Amino acid sequence: MALFTGKGDGGTTKTFGCDQQRISKSSLLPEALGALDELNAYLGFAKMRSANEPRIKDALHSAQETLFIVQAEVAGADKKVKEEAVKQVEEWVNGIEKEIPPIKGFSIAGGTELSAILDVARTLARRAERRLVAVTEANLRPLSKETMAYMNRLSSLLFALARLANHLSGIAEENPRY
Repeated sequence: MALFTGKGDGGTTKTFGCDQQRISKSSLLPEALGALDELNAYLGFAKMRSANEPRIKDALHSAQETLFIVQAEVAGADKKVKEEAVKQVEEWVNGIEKEIPPIKGFSIAGGTELSAILDVARTLARRAERRLVAVTEANLRPLSKETMAYMNRLSSLLFALARLANHLSGIAEENPRY
């Protein structure tokens, strides 16, 4: 199987459910799929950097698996995020919140390398979520409420994991002084 076909050289692509019509690579649908792909790839990097923290590594791997379902749904496949995936993320976040100090305000990203990486992943998750909102608002794909809830919760999970990474390393959060 070839790794390229050359069919996209003119700036177009196709996805499931488009009746094989080619669409611009700069349109909302490829933008959403690209944002999801970027997030999933970056989660792989974060997962690699979390090798010493099995809970974080496992949560990131689970998120990667679920993002493939989200990508398939956005592309037009008959796949949907299950409610159990949303509940799992909520349980992880709630569990982490019980373990770490309460939030006192905004915090400056960083502390540990893993925390900083997870903060970048959080911003990528938010961008992917915004792209999915644009797809639904343009009526390009009817995405399930579970998919949209999952994408919203995923950034919360990544924020919680970033805070956990600092906490596990004994690094106190630093708040901006404004």
